Amino acid sequence: MIYKQQQIESYIKRPDSNIKAILLYGQNEGLIAEYTKKLTETVSKDLYDPFAVAYLDWSEIRGDVGALAAEYNSRSLMGVRRVVVLKDADNNLTKPLTEMLADTKSDTLLIICGAESLNSKSSLVALANGKADMAAVACYEDRDENIASSAKKMLLDQGITFTNDAFMMLCARLSNDRKSNVNEIEKLITFVGNKKHFEVDDVKAVVVDQAISGVDDLCFYVFSGVKLKAVNSLKYLLNEGVEEVQIARALIKHVGRLLEAKGLMESGTPAAEAIKKVLPKNMFYRYDMGANQLGRWPKERLFDVMELLYKTEKDCKTTNMPAADALSYSVLTLLSAANKLAR
Repeated sequence: MIYKQQQIESYIKRPDSNIKAILLYGQNEGLIAEYTKKLTETVSKDLYDPFAVAYLDWSEIRGDVGALAAEYNSRSLMGVRRVVVLKDADNNLTKPLTEMLADTKSDTLLIICGAESLNSKSSLVALANGKADMAAVACYEDRDENIASSAKKMLLDQGITFTNDAFMMLCARLSNDRKSNVNEIEKLITFVGNKKHFEVDDVKAVVVDQAISGVDDLCFYVFSGVKLKAVNSLKYLLNEGVEEVQIARALIKHVGRLLEAKGLMESGTPAAEAIKKVLPKNMFYRYDMGANQLGRWPKERLFDVMELLYKTEKDCKTTNMPAADALSYSVLTLLSAANKLAR
């Protein structure tokens, strides 16, 4: 069955003994590591108890799947429940896992950490989705609402208070990787110490601005003329394999939002309120930057930008020019225009 975030959190609080195996897959290694730890602790608080916890690597046992069955079906010498963590599993596990779970009477919990190649269409994921005694948890990059909620929970659990501006800056500086975010928040908690409270200056002093991974971040940086972050963000996205056409379409979508907000302003809505109406709620920490862009970019120039970006999208798909070069040229053109409009 499919487990979403709320369901996996509920399982961690109150484990379901009917679930024999849980598959964690996706690109967010930090979230997979976090869930693996929490799920293991539902069986053994000691993550390295040799009687209760076993760690296996699929790349090492794929030629001997019997080793997995033996480990999964073995009983603890101490009479306690066991957990087996299998790392880097791929679709070659699907068939032997089906056979193993069909015959087993073991109460061992099997936690499967999927390889990078797994996605929603993979046979191993399909197996977990379709079985009542298995759960599949998609661990993709944190979206903005996940970043905010997980950061707030971590801070409040430690009794840390903060100003609203400081929290918004913290979220803006965090990335889509859960593990990296935890490290940054822990640094901040250590920095404030017994004060148990942080403000904007504390965030500036400690938290590295690493929010360069999202396409949305690139859009905001470009139309605000933040050249260094925009260029770094573009390089990151291209290195991660995000298609140039996808990035161009995201920039087009951003211009569309600005034009929609401009229309609201023409009807009497203040810029600060107009931007809130057109941006998703999970982009709350970009409201100020968005409102600033509304003041910077005239409506006529936005229509010109839209035309440029449509041409860029077409060039990325049809011309002999490398798509990355066509996209980079347009991004640099927009950055230059954004800075000229600010003068």
